[in-house]
Amino acid sequence: MGKKGKSICLFSSKGGTGKSSIATLLSGFFAMQEKKVLIIDFDLSFGSIGLLLNKESNKNIYDLYSDYSNNKFTDISDYVTKYNDNILFLASSSDPRQGVKINDAFIKFILEKSIYSYDYIIIDTNSDCSNVNIDLLDNVDNVLFIMNNDLLNIKNMRSMINIFNVAGKTNYKVLLNESTNPYKNYYSLYDIKKMIGTGVDYNLTSKFFMKNYDSLVFDGSIITLDKKFSKYYPKANKVFMSIYTVSYTHLRAHETGRNL
Repeated sequence: MGKKGKSICLFSSKGGTGKSSIATLLSGFFAMQEKKVLIIDFDLSFGSIGLLLNKESNKNIYDLYSDYSNNKFTDISDYVTKYNDNILFLASSSDPRQGVKINDAFIKFILEKSIYSYDYIIIDTNSDCSNVNIDLLDNVDNVLFIMNNDLLNIKNMRSMINIFNVAGKTNYKVLLNESTNPYKNYYSLYDIKKMIGTGVDYNLTSKFFMKNYDSLVFDGSIITLDKKFSKYYPKANKVFMSIYTVSYTHLRAHETGRNL
């Protein structure tokens, strides 16, 4: 059995925050640090990781669940799709009717079967407070809340953070993504912090807005795999490096038995 990896769940209280794109960007950044990454698409209704990576999958998360339920599961590698040598992904089912059959008892199983095979497990979700999502948030090492600069998202994020705080859970960070719409910056960073009741740990500003984003999706490109990424987007690179540094430090602390 290899070293235990780190699981990070990306969650947003509203759709359209760029959460799935950030999941692929993080995977690229981690891969550039020579880490092996598995992206799990747990958006069981309309997953988009395969589309963003422009890769077809022979098997998906429902195939894994079906074999798990029928005692046919052998190894996680039988179900993942290769993007490159360091990035693989487990696709969501293309049929939402299959997704609703997956239950929360499956969460611990899939994490246990993948956490020793990869340095990082990056989990994408939808914005529902379903039993599956709640169980994911409760069982991963870290949660990265993704939010935009708009009132509805801020209101919903405050509710999620309150739930975590009441439960005594502190394993979360907040990323404000202002790059999806550079003209939708209604509130100052100070106001947002007051409204959600906690700090904003990372900020992808409107300067990270990419006009050629659609062409990147058509090509299945991950721009954080570009060696010149830090030159083109220095502030965004700093954000991803901060996320990596924090998660890697926690990973090393777990391996050595220290608490940070």
